[in-house]
Amino acid sequence: MAVAQPSVMFYEILDFLASLPTPEQIIAFKPSETLDQRLYYLLDQNQHDALTDEERSELDEFLRMNHFMNMLKIRMREKLAAS
Repeated sequence: MAVAQPSVMFYEILDFLASLPTPEQIIAFKPSETLDQRLYYLLDQNQHDALTDEERSELDEFLRMNHFMNMLKIRMREKLAAS
């Protein structure tokens, strides 16, 4: 079984987190315009049942990373509310 390569989004988030952002910066994080455009393309292709296997894997990774960032943002909001 082949191991999936990390996505461009993974590296964008990794670089962002390595910059030691504040909780406020984490909450405000948005993917780059390039990644947004790619995601919209993949979602459109998915709607038309036109994704390749590679694109489906890429979309799955986008969705996992988006979920990760949403959960991190929730934690940061909780942290700010508690202080």
